[in-house]
Parts: sequence; C-alpha cells; structure tokens
Amino acid sequence: MPRRTPLVIGHRGAPGYRPEHSRSSYDLAFAMGVDAVEPDVVVSKDGVLVVRHENEISGTTDVADRPDFADRRATKMIDGAELTGWFTEDFTWDELSTLRCRERLPQLRPSSASFDDEQPVLRLRDVLDLVRAASLDQGRELGVVLEIKHATYFSSTGWDVAALVAAELAEAGWSRGELPLTIEAFESTVLLRLRERGIPATYIYLLEAAGRPFDQAAAHGKAALTYRQTVEPAGLDGLAGLVDGISVDKKMILAPDKRGRATGPSPIIADAHDRGLRVYTWTCRVENAFLVPAFRLGRAPGARGDYEAEWTVIRDAGIDGVFVDHADLGVAFFRG
Repeated sequence: MPRRTPLVIGHRGAPGYRPEHSRSSYDLAFAMGVDAVEPDVVVSKDGVLVVRHENEISGTTDVADRPDFADRRATKMIDGAELTGWFTEDFTWDELSTLRCRERLPQLRPSSASFDDEQPVLRLRDVLDLVRAASLDQGRELGVVLEIKHATYFSSTGWDVAALVAAELAEAGWSRGELPLTIEAFESTVLLRLRERGIPATYIYLLEAAGRPFDQAAAHGKAALTYRQTVEPAGLDGLAGLVDGISVDKKMILAPDKRGRATGPSPIIADAHDRGLRVYTWTCRVENAFLVPAFRLGRAPGARGDYEAEWTVIRDAGIDGVFVDHADLGVAFFRG
C-alpha cells in the first residue's frame, strides 16, 4: 500500500553536508531524522563488501595521491563503459581501510569538501552496526536501503555478490527482519537471487531514465527491455510479484519538456500502485545543477534553486520513498 508520507532516505548519508559514505555523513543523517540510510556496496580483492558509490574510487578517496598505489591505476570496461582509475577489486580491505573519504562534487559542495581526508572508508558491516546503534540511541527504528553495484561485472571477476551480501547480513544480524531492510539494484538478477535465499527485505528495482540494465543486455542484447519499456504498463505487469517496487530517476516522474518545464507527474506512480508496486525516486537535491531547468534560480550551479516546487510535484504524485542529499531539508519537506 502507498505510504501516507514518503520514506525519507539519507542518500549515502547526508552528502549535502559531508563527504558521501563517510562516518560523519551517516551520523548527521541519523541526527537529522531520516527513516533510513543508503549504503552502496562494491567488492574488494579479498571479498569484503566496501561502501562506495562505484568501484572506481579516485573521485571519492585520496587514492590518486598515494604514491604506493600509483601502479594500481588501470583501464577497465565496467557495465559496457570504459573507465580509467583505481578500482576496489584491485585492493585488499586492509589497503582500502588506509584511504580517506573525499567530497565527490567539491566545486558544487565546497563546505563538504572541507572535511576531505579526515575519515576512513567504511565496510558494509560498519554501516549496519552504525544503524543498529543509532536505532537504540534514538529509540526508533532506522532502516538500511542497501544498493548492490555491478553484480554482473563482479561475477565476471569471480565474486557471487548475492552470496557475499547474504553472508554479511547474516553475520551482522540483519537477516532476521528485526530492523527495516531494503535491497535495491539496477540488475534484477541479483535481487531475485537474494530473494530466493529467503532474506526478509523489501526488494526494489532501480531504473535509469535511459538505456538497458546491464545484466539483461549482457544476456539478451537488444532484445532486453529498456528502462523506459519497463515502466510502461506491460513492463510493470512483468515485475509484479517478482519485486516489491521500483525506484526511478526523478526525471521519469517530472517529465520535463524540451524547455525544461515539468509536465508531470507522469503516470508511472499510479500505474505501479495499480499493480501493487511501491515507487521510490532519486535523487531529491537542492542545487541548481540537479534541478529541472524551470526550477533553477540564477545561473550558479551550486546555488539552491526552487527545489520545493520540484519536490511538490513528486510528493503530490503519491511517491512512497525519496532519496535526499540534504537530510534535514528532506525530512522537513516530505514529513511536513
């Protein structure tokens, strides 16, 4: 059933104020009142689930400034795209633990960047323990929205990500349904493998605004459904009963026209609800750089635009969950 108010999810903690996936980013999100936080997980050389937005980490850590790791720089194909940098799967956890977090968008968020190089990279286990402790401290249930990255790619390197996640959740005491757990991915295959293992969670299928999911494209080529086809009624029919919901790029709801004016809400939320599917959206941010053009104020990319007007379209469409970078603003708006 649709929620009365959306689930407010601290997207990588509170990255509007602190470097994403850092300890202080998560602590701040808890203090600001989010319902859940979202750790992204990738895999280390020795099979540790590491909390990073991507497996290429030069933009979110100090790895490029470490002379002892200069020879690890590599070029790889990740989900069909060529990337050059430093990749988690080429480092042991002991090595990764010596790196420090950095703001991914320093020109847009210089205040957050002032906290660069102060905090170590975290493991999934660290975040799970933080959420449990914060729940006890605050006397309320806090959840985890666990995003699995690049499962098909990591499978090609020899790692069964579903097995790693299942083992970590069990070891951390998160596989019994005691605290709210959501598992999400842009690849449905890893979601289904985890669901088959009986892990009690809400399973959410992430959908981009364009393209095809890599797991399906790798298996079926151009015969695979595009993300756009997946949110059409026939595509949603195929998801009903397999997953609990979808999480879509907010542009798919706002439906901006060529002039950048929101023409939405699109029918995606209503169509999904008709099939018993929840709908989340990502990412509700406040800076001009991330807003539909009609809601920008001035020309400075890092300045705050009329984000409340954009968020109003999303809220009033009946959204079930929102990912926010500025946790305090998200809680104030979507719970107000």
